[in-house]
Amino acid sequence: MSARARARRAATGCAWLALLPAAAFAEAAEDIRDIRGPKAVSGSWVLPAAFAAAVLLALCIAYVLWRRRRPRRPTLTLSERTLQRLEATRPLMHPETARAFGIAASELIRDYIEKRFDVVATQRTTEEFLQALLQSSNKTLVSHRPLLAEFLQQCDFVKFAGDSLAVTDMEALFQSARRFVLETGETPIA
Repeated sequence: MSARARARRAATGCAWLALLPAAAFAEAAEDIRDIRGPKAVSGSWVLPAAFAAAVLLALCIAYVLWRRRRPRRPTLTLSERTLQRLEATRPLMHPETARAFGIAASELIRDYIEKRFDVVATQRTTEEFLQALLQSSNKTLVSHRPLLAEFLQQCDFVKFAGDSLAVTDMEALFQSARRFVLETGETPIA
């Protein structure tokens, strides 16, 4: 930049512009330009994104189909669950574990009665429970009172007297409990 040009700029009040090199002015002039149209972006990312979306969609469809075809566990009724629990007491049917069998079988049947008939059975003694059955309006329970009385008294005898039962006696107790559950169980929904 010439001295004359610097002087002219200094005279116009832009003295500081004279200190800038000429290259800076050229860059500033180049930087101020008109708006250009949109630039084309390469489509190199479109194919991988489409592939990833297709894989994700295929996985979602496969999961839905798998869930539909998978066999569902049937919901067991109260009587079916009770029969399963009763069957689990079979290993206790030995003379040395007769007390444990009597406790387990008695608690299992009392729990079943409470849940099935909405009667308090686990918080009462056998005599209190049988007396309450006499006053009960539930005809199913009243009709099974003799069977329940024999079953619960036999279980109490084993639990509290510490007497051991023969395997045949325990099998009879098991069968009477099973028969009670089968006879009073819910009717299956067709």
